[in-house]
Amino acid sequence: MAIADARGTPIAIGIASGPRHEAKLVEETLSRRFVGGRLLRLIGDKAYDSNPLDAALKRRGIDMIAPNHSTRKLQNQDKRKLRRYKRRWMIERVFSWLMKSRRLVTRYEHKAQNFLGFLELATAVILLRRF
Repeated sequence: MAIADARGTPIAIGIASGPRHEAKLVEETLSRRFVGGRLLRLIGDKAYDSNPLDAALKRRGIDMIAPNHSTRKLQNQDKRKLRRYKRRWMIERVFSWLMKSRRLVTRYEHKAQNFLGFLELATAVILLRRF
């Protein structure tokens, strides 16, 4: 999981085992931030539409912007905020930059800590190129 700012610069990354849902990984990834500053908004896809995640982010002062899931009975997302959802391609670009690292595309590392180390190294290279 990765979190990027409005310019597409990665600000937090993390890994987890396969069967965990993304909405449960958001708080864990936010605690691994390596770039300072205050987050105001977090944009995610329909998988991030959950009441517990909304409440947890609201306690941190972060506004969650995600389209409502089709099974939700009470539509709670303001449609005006969803205009920002168009900029979600920024995080997809970060993943594209990370996939330029051959070591990450084909996971040679068997231990999660080693893979996370190479992921952090690739993120540092992205940050160095950006600034």
